[in-house]
Amino acid sequence: MRRLDPALWLALALPFTAAAQETILVRCARLIDGSGAQPLQPAMILISGDRIRAVGQRLEAPAGARVIDLGRATVLPGLIDLHTHLTGETGIHWEDELVKTTPGHAAIYGVKNALDTLRAGFTTCRNMGPTWPFTDVDLRDAINAGAVPGPRLQVAGNYVSATGGAGDARQFSIYVDVPVVRNLADSPDEIRKAVRTNFKHGADFVKILAAGAVLSKGIAPGAQQYSEEELRAAVEEANRWGRPVAAHAHGTAGIVAALKAGVRTVDHGTMLNGEAIEILKGRKAWYAPTLLVGKLIVEQGKALGVPPAEIERQKQLGALAGASFAMALKAGLEIPFATDAGVFAHGLNAREFAVRAQFGEKPMQAIVSATRISARVMGWEDRVGSLEPGKLADLIAVAGDPLADITELERVRFVMKGGVVYRDELRSIPTQ
Repeated sequence: MRRLDPALWLALALPFTAAAQETILVRCARLIDGSGAQPLQPAMILISGDRIRAVGQRLEAPAGARVIDLGRATVLPGLIDLHTHLTGETGIHWEDELVKTTPGHAAIYGVKNALDTLRAGFTTCRNMGPTWPFTDVDLRDAINAGAVPGPRLQVAGNYVSATGGAGDARQFSIYVDVPVVRNLADSPDEIRKAVRTNFKHGADFVKILAAGAVLSKGIAPGAQQYSEEELRAAVEEANRWGRPVAAHAHGTAGIVAALKAGVRTVDHGTMLNGEAIEILKGRKAWYAPTLLVGKLIVEQGKALGVPPAEIERQKQLGALAGASFAMALKAGLEIPFATDAGVFAHGLNAREFAVRAQFGEKPMQAIVSATRISARVMGWEDRVGSLEPGKLADLIAVAGDPLADITELERVRFVMKGGVVYRDELRSIPTQ
């Protein structure tokens, strides 16, 4: 495992010692703003504090402004990943995590994972639940307070799962218990209580397990876990709090039930069908596929700590995830960007782009997926997801042109979040 250079930690700590109130002018050869519009060539971005003030081809640098010249680089909005698991150590199966580690261990590794994710160009993420409940709430709060560097986060806090289902954290001998993990709910009323409990302890949204999972001894991935009535109870309760529900669902029945119940996203969506596509077209819901993770479970599962039986589960899903993605593309759905990072190493999130390209997604579609569309799914389209005046100064740069080669996004060389630079491997010019 790569160790973090202490000098890098010192450099990253420096932005937290003072408020980022300076004025910065960024120059680059090409700007892709996240809206789907043609690139601006050349381009400049004027930043005041943590916000973008202006974007154009020719802007004047105010007196005292710091000028960052990125040369022939392409600048884009900070990327967004809607499905991460940031806390915990990659390569430890969740059952071992519950009996051999502590919440503190999960939180500390979460700090490392958050930094790796940020430096990879993902300045905003949705965290889809930790093994140790609510450690992601603490990570989010530490990032927001400036105590540690990381992406902007919305967090689930804890799963909501049925007994024996995908998120049942008590899949041990009946004589073994993990009493701190209280996430099981087996009726509409129990689900309402679980939703309230998660919000009470700081969750931003609810993650409910609508169908089985790959990385679980519980109900099979294709099987429906919760009834539509139970799923609707979660949605109704979350909506009373003004918050959304994300549904984990591989199987068709679970996907359709979750969509009919009114969830915000169906994550994974491995077995889409025509009915699901039609519902997605007509409602304010999104399909958030995770394609790379299935490939890596099959190819590297043993090294990632995945038990053989769960690798076999993934093999049985075969090419279904890719076929569903291709179906959604053909239907013209707006598809956000998600990865399931945490099953595999953090910082590799952008490898998802190449897998999606294999099934027909064009580079500009992919970029908009991980910027404007994902920001809209999170309800944060007023602050992130595109480079325009008034929005947060979250931007990244790559040396080449991702419209010509989408894998350029795997090689992010510059990262700014809220006007603070966290990675700079491109030439910059000091204050004029």
